[in-house]
Amino acid sequence: MSQTIAVLDFGSQYTQVIARRIRECNIYSRIFPYSVTAAELRKANVSGIILSGGPSSVLTKGSPRPDKKIFQLGVPVLGICYGLQLMGKLLGGDVAKSDRREYGRGRLTIKKKGRLLKGLPKSIKVWNSHGDKVTALPEGFEPIAGTENSDYAVIEDATRNFYGLQFHPEVVHSERGDDIIKNFLVGVCKCKQDWKMSNYVDQAIQDIRDQVGDSRVILGLSGGVDSSVAAALIHRAIGDQLTCVFVDNGLLRLRERDRVEQVFRDHFHVDLRVAKSGKRFLKALKGVTDPERKRKIIGKIFVDVFEDTVKKIGDVDFLAQGTLYPDVIESVAIDGNPAALIKSHHNVGGLPKRMKLKLLEPFRELFKDEVRALGKELGLPDEMIWRHPFPGPGLGVRVMGEIKKSYLDTLREADAILLEEMKRTGYYSKVWQAFCVFLPVQTVGVMGDERTYDYVIALRVVESVDAMTADWAHIPHDILQIISNRIINEVKGVNRVVLDISSKPPSTIEWE
Repeated sequence: MSQTIAVLDFGSQYTQVIARRIRECNIYSRIFPYSVTAAELRKANVSGIILSGGPSSVLTKGSPRPDKKIFQLGVPVLGICYGLQLMGKLLGGDVAKSDRREYGRGRLTIKKKGRLLKGLPKSIKVWNSHGDKVTALPEGFEPIAGTENSDYAVIEDATRNFYGLQFHPEVVHSERGDDIIKNFLVGVCKCKQDWKMSNYVDQAIQDIRDQVGDSRVILGLSGGVDSSVAAALIHRAIGDQLTCVFVDNGLLRLRERDRVEQVFRDHFHVDLRVAKSGKRFLKALKGVTDPERKRKIIGKIFVDVFEDTVKKIGDVDFLAQGTLYPDVIESVAIDGNPAALIKSHHNVGGLPKRMKLKLLEPFRELFKDEVRALGKELGLPDEMIWRHPFPGPGLGVRVMGEIKKSYLDTLREADAILLEEMKRTGYYSKVWQAFCVFLPVQTVGVMGDERTYDYVIALRVVESVDAMTADWAHIPHDILQIISNRIINEVKGVNRVVLDISSKPPSTIEWE
């Protein structure tokens, strides 16, 4: 691939958003760990480098630093937030703690447009997230825009094509951020806008073949978008070297196992093994109420089941997973990424050493909508591509508190009604995700002439593009009324339905 923009990851939760914005400009982007060497970047034939933001301070001992030789590669460099402060510090300037930290909206006043700010108005709203600021510029740099708190909010060395932004142009809160990124890619790096998803398919297939070689791969197939597209992609790359395993963990939706067996044996013609292990999961989860403990127990048994399955299959070297970037950045630090933990995911963070399997994660740098585009490119049916996301731990994170089989059965029936009505009314395809949550709280109700004391079901319906942010969907009241009435009338043990109207952030999409 002749043109690649390298994004060096210093732990920002927006790193992949940067890479995504680049791909939206039809230019290929690739994320590298901040420790990548200049020699590796030269070998990758990068046309430009972007230094991401991050939670660290350049003033802190041991904070992540790049190979200083990247500034000698002769390619343009753009530092964002922490990346700007790194450039300032490493190239001879000064950085200090701000008297007043900037988080949230700010106003950028442009003094000189140059190539980076070409076509922008004199003043725009931007999104800040920093506690440090550059106080003295390195030799060759000049300020071209400032905010209320920093005279050096945008800096440039036009001779060497080095640029720095104190704010985050990649987030939607920054006005004209896409134009700034495009100006860097096209105006400064001179990239051609000719990359598309079909190029990614070719590249991903080649990467899989290079990584796997003649080895065998085992894939955890759930029937969701991520694992389904992963199965199709990996199968196209290595054919019969792939074995898919479906784990029935007892935490699935209604008739899930039957559907997966039918679709993947008939449609994909892959080697599919079904591991029926629901009792094993439920036994281990008995009495557990803490969300993180539940996730970790589910993750551990998930790996254990795979370990048992691998022994039956024979020689397997790789475990494939449909891990997406939002899973990665919300999880424990991995691969030297200094990002902070939000919550753990069962399929992120590696495998026990005893398992001796390497991870194959072809979607580790993609968002959900990009995986759907990839699935369409691979020729998967729309029903599979547009299926709503389903968490790896399944209904285990949609039953609040202790998980019991009776709670799961109740939730399965309620969830099936919600999805049926969403599809019937056409709203299923209009929202990002719709699901039910079981609350182990009993409330008083009246059915007929009798007093009831039954459980509560919460409806969670959200709109989103990439799961990084989400807002609750405004479903018409008459549709909500039908859903509520059906659940209360048809699902035994439920006498109350409530609607979750919180956004992400500050809430997450899932309840646990």
